[in-house]
Formats: sequence, C-alpha cells, structure tokens
Amino acid sequence: MEDKLVTLAIHTYEKAQILKTILETEGIEVYIMNVNQIQPVISAGVRVRIKESDLPHALRIIEDHKWLSEEDEAETETSKTKKVLIPIDFSDYSIKACELGINYAHKVGAEVMLMHAYFSPYFPSAIPMGDTLAYQVNEEESVQNVLKRVQVDMQNICTHINRKMNSGELPKVKYDYVLREGLPEEEIIAYSKDYHPTLIVMGTRGKSQKDMDLIGSVTGEVIEVNRVPVLAIPENVPFNDLGEAKNIAFATSFNQRDLVAFDEFMEIIKGYDVHIHLFNISTSKNEWNGIRLSGVREYFKKHYPDANISHTVLDDGDLLIAVEKFVRDKHIDVIALSTYRRNLLARMFNPSIARKMLFHTDTPLLVMHA
Repeated sequence: MEDKLVTLAIHTYEKAQILKTILETEGIEVYIMNVNQIQPVISAGVRVRIKESDLPHALRIIEDHKWLSEEDEAETETSKTKKVLIPIDFSDYSIKACELGINYAHKVGAEVMLMHAYFSPYFPSAIPMGDTLAYQVNEEESVQNVLKRVQVDMQNICTHINRKMNSGELPKVKYDYVLREGLPEEEIIAYSKDYHPTLIVMGTRGKSQKDMDLIGSVTGEVIEVNRVPVLAIPENVPFNDLGEAKNIAFATSFNQRDLVAFDEFMEIIKGYDVHIHLFNISTSKNEWNGIRLSGVREYFKKHYPDANISHTVLDDGDLLIAVEKFVRDKHIDVIALSTYRRNLLARMFNPSIARKMLFHTDTPLLVMHA
C-alpha cells in the first residue's frame, strides 16, 4: 500500500524551498503544496509534504540542522505572554496612545509596559529631538534632579490611568513602567529587544505640524529600524479603542513580504470586527495592478475565509494624494502596511512609504516588518 502524504511544515515559499532542498539531499521525496503558479515567490502558507514513512527521518534531519528550531523555540518562549510596549513623553498625544494601547492589551489578554526615555545634562543640547520630546535641562542640573522630575511625571500618568481604570473608562490590565536614560529612539529599540513586545503603540503629532518638526521623529525612526509591529497614533484620532475602527486598509505591492506581513496583521487584529480594504501602493499606469490586486484578494480570501476583504486600485498620480482620497472616500480608520530595513543613508535621502504616510495623514498607521 502506498504511503500517504503528511504535512511536515508550513512555511513561506522561500523557507519551504530551503527545507525541500535539505530533505532531498538526504534522499527524502518532498512535495510542495499551495504554491501560487503565476507568481510562486509571493506564496505564503506553503505546505511541505512527505511520505509518512519518512517522517521520523525528516524530523531527525531538521533537529540536526537546527535551521529553524532555534527560531521557533525563541518565538514560542516570547509568545507565552503577550506584551504591549507604550513609549510615552507625557504629552496629550502620547496619553492618547497610552489609552488605546491599554484597550488593545485588554482585548488580546496582554500586559502593558509604559516606557519613558529622558536626557541627562551629559547629553549635548544640540542633539535633535523629535516626537518623544524629553527634557532640555541646564548644565548645572544634576542627573538625580532630572530623574526625580521624570519619576513625578510618570507617577502622575499612572495616577491618571488608575483613576480611569477605577471609574471604568479604561479596562483593568496589568501594567508597569520603566525609565531609561538616553536617546528615545535608541532606548525604545534596545528595550524592545529585551522585553519582546508583540506590539509597540506610539503617539505622533500628525500632519498639522510642520515637516521640519518631524524629520527627527522618534516614531518614524522606530518604525524604520525596529522589527516589532508599530501602531502610530496621531493626536487627532477620534477614538481610543481599536475596537471602534471599522475599516482598515492594507497596502500591498504584490510581493512575498506583504503576504508574510498580512499573516502578522491578521494576528494583531484577531477578534476585531473590521472590513479590510486591500489597496496598491503603485500608482503608475499599469493595467496589471487591478488584476494582481484581485488575485491577492482571492488568495487572502482562500486562507482567511471568514475575513471581510475587498480591494481598491488607487487613482494614478501622486501616491500620498491618492492615499488621502482613498482614506476619505472609504472612511478608513487605520492604514496597515509592511516596510523593511534600510541603511541610514537610504532613510535620510529616500524616506520609506511608511514614514511618508506617517507625516502626511491623521490616520493611525500599523507597520509590520516582513
């Protein structure tokens, strides 16, 4: 009787091919399933299948190579407790982000860590500061005095949170705070590597501010460099609970990164009743955009049959203008997109789509690194 096939693993197309190569060099027949025949490289959720009799041998090979076991083990360890990191600077817009982050944490069963990074007199006063504006202090002011002042402000915001939790305006969740001395963007990135949050929620001033005020944006820098999903909340957002968002737009450029990011996106919004609007971030005149977008939509519908998904092809022309019109016409509450790591010079001279959107919209922005 012929061996039946069993699924050994589910990976992206790239990782599935690596695993297939490893197993075939050891004499194991491998079958790849769920591959997009038109554009194989944008396949996600690819099943690696083998004969049932080869399963023990295959598992030993994977264990010996440890090519994914360490990564999976780390993910399992950090996913035991969901965590939300909320960097704050005690401004109104960071308090808005704080309240939204707490509501989100309650929804997904996560704990919350408030974080504030502050400057001491030992940091040069010429250092540019962005959204998370810390304290500019006199040369003679001691580090101890700065720390005391920061602690008082943090206690005040904790009192504000406790009062809202006790009155029922905010749900009761487990939360704590941490104070770090240094550049905000550097400290947020460094701390998130230790804390392993599932989401970072940050406030930003929004498009009412001058562009020059935002060039050194801490939120923008964290989005560019950090690997953790970031939810950027402009100060004029009319809600403080993601549950009130009914329309979420997901930007796609039809590549593998976007499909992987969409999996992460769906995990973040799991349990929320939202309408997902797929839209293209290429506004060049290309008749294939509509066809590709429709194809991506069908792919998502196959893998997420219960999700409410539609697609829109943006108008030709300037991307930011097209996005703002799309957001206005479709009543979009949150824009989600993926970005990827760029070197410092590229970030300075060619800002990413995510950073451009951050500075030109009052709509919350959810960014995943794919």
